[in-house]
Amino acid sequence: MELNPQGMSWLLQFFNKGGIFMYVLALCSVIGVAVIVLRLLGLRRDLAVPPSLRSEIERMQPEGTNPLGPLAALLMGDRSPLGRIVRVALKHMDVVRSENQDAVQAAARREVVRLEQGLFILEIMVGISPLLGLLGAVSGLVKVFGAFGDAAGQSDPHTIAAGISEALSTTVVGLAIAIPCLVAYSCFVRKVETIASELESLVSLLLTKCYQHKQIRQNEAAARQ
Repeated sequence: MELNPQGMSWLLQFFNKGGIFMYVLALCSVIGVAVIVLRLLGLRRDLAVPPSLRSEIERMQPEGTNPLGPLAALLMGDRSPLGRIVRVALKHMDVVRSENQDAVQAAARREVVRLEQGLFILEIMVGISPLLGLLGAVSGLVKVFGAFGDAAGQSDPHTIAAGISEALSTTVVGLAIAIPCLVAYSCFVRKVETIASELESLVSLLLTKCYQHKQIRQNEAAARQ
């Protein structure tokens, strides 16, 4: 959809009405859109929890001779959050489960922080955009009433109304930025919680199967003695 010259002219006039605050709000909108696009790309479920790794963990049989072999092969070159946490779990298989679980939880917290990267920017945009819009409106109203106060006898109500309308343009833009950022922030937080829950479930399942396999091997070794 292309804007005609008249529409472009109106848009530029509307933008210029807000003064310097409108430029700050424009910067906020660019930052907000950039963060939303990057998080949409970065929080894809298949990137955080690769289907191949998830399937292999669910398919593992503790009774097998080498249940970790296929999983270790899949981890080669894998840089997903799930892959990094699984590496930590396998690296600490020589210690008791409680210590391994502590190491895994520490790794999981780091991965959640990575998943949440950039969300604080959206939270800031949600907070400051309406405030910048309000500040721009108040600043504009001060100028409007100051100008009409100097010539109170010649004030026209229609002119005053037009001036107030111009002053409130920043408030409209501030809210227009804050609302999409708030929606996106809420959706992303929920997405991170869902991914974190799935990571926790899969790693807990992995640890259970690994230590079951370890116990089976120990029992077999004891029986042969």
